[in-house]
Amino acid sequence: MKTGCKFGTHRVLEPVGTLPQPALKIDNTMEIYDNEILIDVQTLNIDSASFTQIKEQAGGDLAKIEEIMTGIVAARGKHHNPVTGSGGMLIGTVKEIGPALAGKIDLKVGDKLATLVSLSLTPLKINKIKEIRKDIDQVDIDGQAILFESGIYAKLPEDMPQNLALSVLDVAGAPAQTAKLVKEGDTVLVLGGAGKSGMLCLYEAKKKAGPTGKVICYGRSEKSMERVKRAGLADVLITGDATKPVEILEKVREATNGEMCDVTINCVNITGTEMSSILATKDTGVIYFFSMATSFTAAALGAEGVGMDTTMIIGNGYTKGHAECALNCMRESEVLREIYTELYA
Repeated sequence: MKTGCKFGTHRVLEPVGTLPQPALKIDNTMEIYDNEILIDVQTLNIDSASFTQIKEQAGGDLAKIEEIMTGIVAARGKHHNPVTGSGGMLIGTVKEIGPALAGKIDLKVGDKLATLVSLSLTPLKINKIKEIRKDIDQVDIDGQAILFESGIYAKLPEDMPQNLALSVLDVAGAPAQTAKLVKEGDTVLVLGGAGKSGMLCLYEAKKKAGPTGKVICYGRSEKSMERVKRAGLADVLITGDATKPVEILEKVREATNGEMCDVTINCVNITGTEMSSILATKDTGVIYFFSMATSFTAAALGAEGVGMDTTMIIGNGYTKGHAECALNCMRESEVLREIYTELYA
């Protein structure tokens, strides 16, 4: 059995010398190296920005969505959307563990797990697409994937359905980062707050900001905002278009008596919301761009253009303890769990 690099560079075919994530093509031969884990894949949870783009390209047609997805994997050896640059994550069952890892990690053959690294760097083979659930970005497949030695994962919890856990773990970085950024008394805005990652961010923001803080949810539709209201996730609910920065500036100014927000979390899955985040935030505030639809060039140059010294954080999907933080949202809030079960499980 061949020895592999901890970070998976041995799988990179093009261009040689890069890491698997930015690579244009990686080796998806399902014969493992000594430090890899082979997984029988059950479900792919495609990144929201990626799946939104794929659905638009396919005009919502399921056969076309299947064609686009299998084409991406055939061309790249991984599900790395060439338009958005993002991937997603998966759940499956451990089939084989390389001898360099066996007995040194808390996994054994037969364990069910969710990978917490992006599909944009994960060697993937799709034999067949069984079902596409386009409303929740999930695709059941017959296929296999490989997890590198450096790849993070979570064993699937036994106290909730697998598809629910998959949906929550897919966005685990968002609520965990929110919990790190928000302080007691803060005014917090969550753009896209009625979505999958957004509601978890609202929940954590309410916990951290406390009774002296203010949490504002900015969502696209009245229907989705009803879910936020039902769960009591926000103090202020605003419906509008997140791509209209002046409109957001005016509405947030009114909601905060002109003080604007200490922390803004961007969970919107479409492009063009960078300036909305910037204008809604205090000059000394913090913006967390969780959405993979974000243009960090637009954010940086846009902030400069309006003279804002705002701290802007790239949406790293990983922070220590993020899986447990996200799953605990489901354990702590019965109504939030009910909503996520209705929507995603």
